Amino acid sequence: MSLSAIEIGIVPENEPGRVGLVGMPVWLWVEDPGESTTGPITRSASAGGYTMTATARLDRIVWDMGDGTTVTCVSPGTPYEDRFGVADSPDCGHRYQKQGDPYTVTATSFWTVQWEGVGQTGTIPLDFTRSTQIVVGEAQVITQ
Repeated sequence: MSLSAIEIGIVPENEPGRVGLVGMPVWLWVEDPGESTTGPITRSASAGGYTMTATARLDRIVWDMGDGTTVTCVSPGTPYEDRFGVADSPDCGHRYQKQGDPYTVTATSFWTVQWEGVGQTGTIPLDFTRSTQIVVGEAQVITQ
């Protein structure tokens, strides 16, 4: 099945010079989703007159935001576009309350593989993890 961890889509990006701001929305999504990263995926194998079939389904993605909070998403999320401005993600996002240089963001994909064959059935839980880092700064306003 070649199941794997997701490629993390996140705003602000993990790129030099990219900084998010305290209190501004952070969007989380699966970059380039496919059957091996978001499923479902079904495969069968046969040998000696017997066939085994397994179907893997992504149950959820748990995002550890690096600030002591987790965000659980049951969809791949919505990729951010500039036209969304400062709106919250409709399905998978977060807002930091303190600056962090950097925060390590970890996405853990939780899967359930259901299998059947040779008169038996079962389930196998699997999880895959990938991390990135983002910088969150604080905007200072000076008034006179």
